[in-house]
Amino acid sequence: MENTIIVNIIDREGKTHELEAPTDMNMNIMEVCKSYELPVEGRCGGMAMCATCQCYLESDTELPEQSDMELDMLDEAFFVEDNSRLGCQIHVTEAIDGITLRLAPEGN
Repeated sequence: MENTIIVNIIDREGKTHELEAPTDMNMNIMEVCKSYELPVEGRCGGMAMCATCQCYLESDTELPEQSDMELDMLDEAFFVEDNSRLGCQIHVTEAIDGITLRLAPEGN
């Protein structure tokens, strides 16, 4: 489909979900996961203020550098790894086509 990319999400049970994500709707990974009813809470609505959309980058996809807000929130989150990102801060663009992310455990 035109204006869509593939996003691979590994859920908390280890199952991979291949999702189509629109590149023309200014969405982020948290919103895509929620639209497919994956268990991503996103309590703060995508403001990088809660870490309930934390995920781990499992592919070699180049992402923009993390903002200070994202880094500050991850400093306070549980289960943080070197490859932790906030889904709300990863915007759906052609540049991330084929990305693979693993949902972090609940508890943030």
